[in-house]
Amino acid sequence: MYERHFGLQTLPFSILPNPRFLYLGRSHQIAYAMLEYGLVSQAGFTVITGAIGSGKTTLVQKLVNSVPGKPIALGLISTTSIGSGTLMEWIMMAFRQPFEGLSYPRLHRDFSDFLLRMAESGNRVVLVIDEAQNLHADRLEELRMLSNLNVDRMMLQLVLVGQPELRQILRAPHMRQLSQRVSSDFHLEPLARADALPYFTHRLDVAGSRRSIFTRPAMLQIFDYAQGTPRSINIVADKCLVYGFGEGANKVGRRIVGRVISDIEQYGLYNPAENPLGEAPPAAACIEA
Repeated sequence: MYERHFGLQTLPFSILPNPRFLYLGRSHQIAYAMLEYGLVSQAGFTVITGAIGSGKTTLVQKLVNSVPGKPIALGLISTTSIGSGTLMEWIMMAFRQPFEGLSYPRLHRDFSDFLLRMAESGNRVVLVIDEAQNLHADRLEELRMLSNLNVDRMMLQLVLVGQPELRQILRAPHMRQLSQRVSSDFHLEPLARADALPYFTHRLDVAGSRRSIFTRPAMLQIFDYAQGTPRSINIVADKCLVYGFGEGANKVGRRIVGRVISDIEQYGLYNPAENPLGEAPPAAACIEA
């Protein structure tokens, strides 16, 4: 919509996960290093937590696309979209394996055979479960039991990605057996204020910008309002570009940012200022037992 007006090739502040646009602030650099260490060192469980919109999923996608070593067979489960079915069925579907109409023992056997085939062909098998804080305790225990397939060699690596509640769940006494198998973990913090200008510059450069589109005060104003959360920054910055395009402005300054923030607070569905810690609302959907 506004790309041609501002000399952009694509949307710079889309909220869709895209590793090309990922900006690695200090916290993201450490989280990425921990993820890379977990995969390269063949950790059974790797856990990454962070607030809503902090960039967890994009971080995982970037790693899977660039991790050195053996080819990776990746399975991804996004638990917020799951309301029925057994966990084993969703795992098989994530790896594009037959699952319909099969009993649980048959699914378990077939998945074990799949892991063996992948190992013999030199492939790593990595299962990523996003929004893992929605998993019930019995499903987490099921994952722990599934990791027992790594008896003679590492055939399955599990990456749990979730909101801060996931840390609380895994710290519970009844989760001790699983947490002791976590070899690599990190909690992703919001971007530091020193990352504000580099964050904007990086995303605009990737989108093809060849000139200054936001003033420095405007970028800092957006960053402070979004409290350093990448997704919130993107939502506000994108609205600012729409407003700027609508006004025919060549640059986004504090006046436009002020209008956007005012309209968000008065009419918007999501207001970063009302969610200062980036905490998640109560989960609406889980993998049921």
